[in-house]
Amino acid sequence: MSDRLDGEKSGTVAWRPPRWLRGPRPEKVPPLVGTAGAVVGLLNLAAGLFPRFRHSRLHALAEVLPGTVSALAAASSIVVGILLLMLAHGLKRRKRRAWVAAVSLLPVGIAAQLVYRHSVLGAALSLALLAFLVRHRRAFEALPDPRSRVKALLNFVALGGISFGLGLVIVNSHPHKIIGDPSVWERFKHVMWGLFGFEGPVRYVNGVDYTVGYSLGALGLLTVATTAYLAFRPEHPAARLTEQDEEQLRELLAKHGGRDSLGYFALRRDKGVVFSPTGKAAVCYRVISGVMLASGDPIGDVEAWPGAIERFMEEARAHSWTPAVTGCSETGGQVWTRETGMDALELGDEAIVDVADFTLTGRSMRNVRQMVKRIERNGYETRVRRVRDLEPEELARVQKAADAWRDTDTERGFSMALGRIDAERDGDAVIATAHQAPAEGEEPGAFGDLKAMQHYVPWGKDGISLELMRRDRSADPGMNELLIVASLQAAPDLKIKQVSLNFAVFRSSLERGEKLGAGPVIRVWRGMLIFLSRWYQIESLYKFNDKFRPRWEPRFVVFRNSRDIPRIGLAALQAEGYLELSLPRGLRRRKSAEPRPCAHTATPISADAVEPAA
Repeated sequence: MSDRLDGEKSGTVAWRPPRWLRGPRPEKVPPLVGTAGAVVGLLNLAAGLFPRFRHSRLHALAEVLPGTVSALAAASSIVVGILLLMLAHGLKRRKRRAWVAAVSLLPVGIAAQLVYRHSVLGAALSLALLAFLVRHRRAFEALPDPRSRVKALLNFVALGGISFGLGLVIVNSHPHKIIGDPSVWERFKHVMWGLFGFEGPVRYVNGVDYTVGYSLGALGLLTVATTAYLAFRPEHPAARLTEQDEEQLRELLAKHGGRDSLGYFALRRDKGVVFSPTGKAAVCYRVISGVMLASGDPIGDVEAWPGAIERFMEEARAHSWTPAVTGCSETGGQVWTRETGMDALELGDEAIVDVADFTLTGRSMRNVRQMVKRIERNGYETRVRRVRDLEPEELARVQKAADAWRDTDTERGFSMALGRIDAERDGDAVIATAHQAPAEGEEPGAFGDLKAMQHYVPWGKDGISLELMRRDRSADPGMNELLIVASLQAAPDLKIKQVSLNFAVFRSSLERGEKLGAGPVIRVWRGMLIFLSRWYQIESLYKFNDKFRPRWEPRFVVFRNSRDIPRIGLAALQAEGYLELSLPRGLRRRKSAEPRPCAHTATPISADAVEPAA
C-alpha cells in the first residue's frame, strides 16, 4: 500500500490518494490583503506625520486629554504605520507571525488615529482589516522563511534612512509652531538628536515639542528594536543536505542516475531535499527570495516522481513559497505539469555529444581541428583521468588553480554546478588538464606546468557532465576546445559513451531567427537576445557548443502562473550567481587565501569558458 501512496503507476494509470487522505487545502486569502495592509499602514503613517484636523467632531474630546497622550498617539501612529508596511508582504504570503503582529498592531493604530488625527475613515478601514484578519485567521498558517543575520544590517541601514527622512518631515510639518527660523543644519541636528531620544536645537510652541520629540524617539526606538530582533532571534537555518540525505540520494543515483545528466548536481550541499513516501524518488531545491526553486528532473524511479512532487508542493504551501522548476527535461516537464497543474516554458537546450559519433574529420570540424593542432604544436599536452586517480598533491594544485583562475568575486552555478572537487566523495568524476612545460630559462608558474582544467561529474554509469572550465589567462586561446576534444577522445578508455556540455539558453530561438524566411517576431526576439549577449553568454555559448556538433536536448522552466515569471527569473539569477544580494565587500567575512583541499568551491561556466575562435 505504501508504494501506491508514493504515486506509482498501476498498469498505465497513475494512482494518487484521494483528497480526504491528503488533508484539507489551506483556506485561500485574497492577494489584496497585502495591499490593504500597506494602505492602512500609509494611513497610519500620514496620521502621525501631519497635524490633526482642527474642525473634526472628535477635536473637542481630544482637547481635554493631556498633551502627552496626543504626542504618544502621534508617535504610535507612525510606528504602527511603518510596521504594517513591513508586514504587508508577509500578510500576502499568509505568514502566521505577520498575522499575529498585524492583529496586535491594528487596535493601537485605530486608537492613535482617533486621538491624534481624529480620522474616522482611517480608523474604519483599520477596523475592517482587523475584522477580516480575525475572520480568516485559519488561512494564515505559513511557516517562517530561512533566516539570515544579514537582514539585521540591511534593516538598520534601510529603516535608519527612512526614519531620518520621516524625521525631517515631522520637524517641518509644523512650520507655524517653530520659534524663530532655524537653519537646515539645525533641523538636521534636531532629527539626529531626536532619534536618539534627546532634545535638539529647534523649539516649538503649544506643546508641539512633545509631539515631535515622541515621534522622533519612536522612530529611533523602532529602528533599534527591529534590528535587535532580527539580529538576536533564534535562527531558522536554510535547508541543507545532511549526510543521511546524501547517502540516500547516492543510492537513487546509482539505480537511476543515467536518466538525467543534471542528476548528480543534486548532491550540492546548499540544496534541501524532499523524498517521496517510499523514498524511491526525491526533489532537490533551494529557497531564494521566497521562491522554492528545483533544478533538473526528480531523482529516482519515474513512477515514484509524483509522490516526491506532491511532497515538494506541500512544503511550498506550508511556507507559502512560490514553487518553480528550472532546467527539467521534456519528460520531467510533462510529469510536473500533469501532477501540479503548473505551466512550462522552453528555456533552452543542453548540448550532448555521443562519443561513438564524434570525430575531428570533415569540413564541419575544420576550425576545431586546426585550433587543437595549433595548440599541440605549441607544446601543450593533455591528461584525462578519474579524480580518484590523481595524487593528493596534484589534486590540491588543481583545486587552488581553479580558485585562483576564477574571474568573478562570487562563485556562479546552481543547476549545472556541483560546488566542489573531492576525490573521496566524487571519485568517479573526471578531470581533464592541459600542461605546458616552461621554456628554457623561464620560471615555472604558480601552479607548475598546469595551464587549464575541466571537471566533469558522473552521469549514470557511462556518461559525464561538464561542470567547470578554468584556464590560466596567460595560456593560448583555445584551451577549452583542446580539453573537450581530449575528454571525448579519452572517453572510450574510461567507458564513457556520452558527454553533456554546456546549457544554451534560448538556442532554438537563435537558430530559427537566423534562417531564411524567419518571421518578424522571431527576428526581433533574436535581436534582443544578441543585444543581451553583450552582458550574458547567450549567443556565444550557443556558438561554442555548436562547434562539437552535439545533439540538442530541450530544457524547460515550470511555473505556477505568468505573474510569477519575473520573481522566478530573479531567484534563478541569484541562484546562478549573476545577481548578488549580500553585504558590501568591505563588510564581508574575509575568506582564507588558501582554499582547503576539499572545500566547496562553486564550479560555474564563467566568462573565460567561451573563447573566440582562432
